[in-house]
Amino acid sequence: MNDCKARHLGAKKLAPETQMMHYGYQPSLSEGAVKCPQFQTSTFVFDSAQHGKDFFNYASGREPLPPGEEPGLIYTRFNNPVLEILEGRIALWDEAEDCLVTASGMAAISTSLLALSKPGDVVIYSEPVYGGTDALLGSILSQYQVHGIGFCSSEGAAGLAKAMEEARAIGPVSVVFVETPDNPTNQIIDIRACAGLIAAYGQAEKPILIVDNTMYGPIFQQPLQHGADVSLYSLTKYIGGHSDVVGGACAGNGEVISRIRGFRNIMGTTMDPNTAWLIMRSLETLKVRMQASSASARQVAEYLQQHEQVESVLYPGFLKAGDPQHEIFQRQCEGCGSTFAFAIKGGEKEAFAVLDKMQIAMLAVSLGGTETLIQHPASMTHSCVPQERRAEIGIGENLIRISIGLENPEDIIADLEQALS
Repeated sequence: MNDCKARHLGAKKLAPETQMMHYGYQPSLSEGAVKCPQFQTSTFVFDSAQHGKDFFNYASGREPLPPGEEPGLIYTRFNNPVLEILEGRIALWDEAEDCLVTASGMAAISTSLLALSKPGDVVIYSEPVYGGTDALLGSILSQYQVHGIGFCSSEGAAGLAKAMEEARAIGPVSVVFVETPDNPTNQIIDIRACAGLIAAYGQAEKPILIVDNTMYGPIFQQPLQHGADVSLYSLTKYIGGHSDVVGGACAGNGEVISRIRGFRNIMGTTMDPNTAWLIMRSLETLKVRMQASSASARQVAEYLQQHEQVESVLYPGFLKAGDPQHEIFQRQCEGCGSTFAFAIKGGEKEAFAVLDKMQIAMLAVSLGGTETLIQHPASMTHSCVPQERRAEIGIGENLIRISIGLENPEDIIADLEQALS
């Protein structure tokens, strides 16, 4: 296993969870250390002036990288051993050609959209979407003449088709950005159907399909296998998994990732080595953490579903055969994540009363950590979305989002019981 590129053991292809312990790292290059050390450095020494010249030519794209060679280490804003190992391991989960990491999930989103768009372009996106993404698409990119057109997740591919027709009168579509399941209503969007619409759009340069895979990926959903060009993550959430780091990643088509990487390197939205090292450590337990929290979330969702004070539970695991969403979920997802929403009887006042009474679940935004987090989307994560639009896309004043952690699920149920009573 000392081969830093090992993906197979004889004829057997190694599973991603196995490769998280070894892939990309060679102990002999680091004094035999079992774990990759932190390379806490801003810059790297060249073997010779010619090497320095060659590295900069490769990094800038002025010269193609010779076959079998890797770009040399120059400066941590461009590359760093820990970042490169982390990027390689994330790519394994998604079976991606390439991957890059950024300083935050929003850095991954903003860097991608800016790298792939120019003034006059249109970015089409599903709604609801993470509040920061909504603000970027609805307010900020318009200052640079990049137009955003939203469509309701509940309308699925049909909604995308209408948005694409609307875009024809405005400008070329650079990116179609979907979040599935969406945050916080857990609507499932058919990635393969979206990819088909994009392929048939009849535009000179095919729009790039980016899927924010934070809610389910990479364990329960792999967008690249369904036609997406980029699988994007807030590493702050499940992959980081301990509510102690902030980071983002883009994995996917090599040519597209190369374009985003060039923009990232100039804009400086690169992740720092210490954060990369911590996230690489979290990758080793990613699968068991997501499986455990998913199983607990099912128990909590079933409890809420029968509670007299709960109007509805927005949990994909409850989809029934015959529902179009059920068919998409069965084909596209390997299981349910542990973040979902539920609507209680009443409005903001009643929702706040429940939130304020919770004792184990922590009243905080974010999701996917080892602890259970609970919050009010309408007044917190999605408060930047206009009230009338929130109502249209299913974010009511009585909606509560919960992210189930690794506590005993019976304790979380008991906490909800006393708060709802």
